[in-house]
Amino acid sequence: MNQWFYAEGNRQQRGPLASDELIALYASSRIALDTLVWRDGMAQWQPLRSVADELGLVIAPAGPGPGASPDGPRLEPTLPGPPRIPGFDTPAPHAAVPAPAYTRAAPPPKKTSGCLVIGLVLGAVFLVVMAILAAIALPAYNDYVIHAKVTNAVANVSSLKNQVTEFAMNTDRCPVNGDDGFQSPTSYANDPIGAVRIGRFGEGKCGVEVEFSAPGKRALDGKMLWFEYDMQSQEWSCSSDADSRYVPAECRG
Repeated sequence: MNQWFYAEGNRQQRGPLASDELIALYASSRIALDTLVWRDGMAQWQPLRSVADELGLVIAPAGPGPGASPDGPRLEPTLPGPPRIPGFDTPAPHAAVPAPAYTRAAPPPKKTSGCLVIGLVLGAVFLVVMAILAAIALPAYNDYVIHAKVTNAVANVSSLKNQVTEFAMNTDRCPVNGDDGFQSPTSYANDPIGAVRIGRFGEGKCGVEVEFSAPGKRALDGKMLWFEYDMQSQEWSCSSDADSRYVPAECRG
């Protein structure tokens, strides 16, 4: 069954309609013989009268119909084009009249929240500050750990001073490693001490020499600390060539 379209007011196309529906519109005077119609297979829109035989339309007696102007010439209407298939530019006679297309407006671009910007800035500043503090605090902490180790190890070696004093007073000479009560140099090793040597430092002076062993710590590794005993005054002194940050206060300089 053919599907028909007609031009309402010769400007708006209506349909699709069956043949009998189109005939009913004519019978009710909704359309006239000069109303433009079209169906699939027609090259262009035609007045209703030209397809009356095809429709089986009985034409009423001639008279002014809708849109006729008895007082003047009939104006040529603006014809709507044949129905189109959505998505194609060329007419498609068999396509139904497409519904109006609505374009959805693009959403407005999202704006960055002021609070978010402030939060990002504060976060970046916080990271920078933490990096600076870490660069300052980490070396300071490492120095503190090394100083604590040195202080503890030297305190253990200091106990030898009483043995050296007693030995020198009883024998009138300085003790050396291997004497009664004194062990080998490496037996006193204790992080970060690598060896402790006991002997004579000079005329009338005995001493204890501490050698540090701290691989990777150039300011301490291989450096020395000396406890020196004056047999005449019976007094002890301390000195060191290690970095002053690491050795006890009385041994600096």
